[in-house]
Amino acid sequence: MSEGATPESPRATGRIRNPQDFYGGLVLIVIAVFALWAGSDLTGMKGFQFGPGTAPRMFAVLLAVMGLAIMLIGFFTDGPALQHYAFRGPFFVTAAILFFAVCIRPLGLVGTSFVTILIAAAASNEVRWVESGIWAAALTFSLGIALLLTA
Repeated sequence: MSEGATPESPRATGRIRNPQDFYGGLVLIVIAVFALWAGSDLTGMKGFQFGPGTAPRMFAVLLAVMGLAIMLIGFFTDGPALQHYAFRGPFFVTAAILFFAVCIRPLGLVGTSFVTILIAAAASNEVRWVESGIWAAALTFSLGIALLLTA
């Protein structure tokens, strides 16, 4: 192997030649179907007048078409096999959002923001807690100052 070269990732075999694109497109289609279902009770377009459900439906259909195109790319192009998916990042970011939503009223914006930043920092396995604490304190302090100046 020459200097600076990296070993290639294993190639996918079977009918689906690029599983990352195939499953990524499939996820986009699932999200589009969910968006269509969630907006099904909104009125649509009547003549040339837009209703509240027109834009969500248009975007959901466009997302589904893009997902289908990406799925087809998965069939016709070569690509790497599926990689390991790390759940740590999405878990802690979701936990930070939920913590913020639940604790904003009882703890207030400033206190909740500090803890939310620390929870979100845990999403990375390269977190440095001292730097994250300083960063959270600085952001929380600047938020507090901004709230005082606007009050």
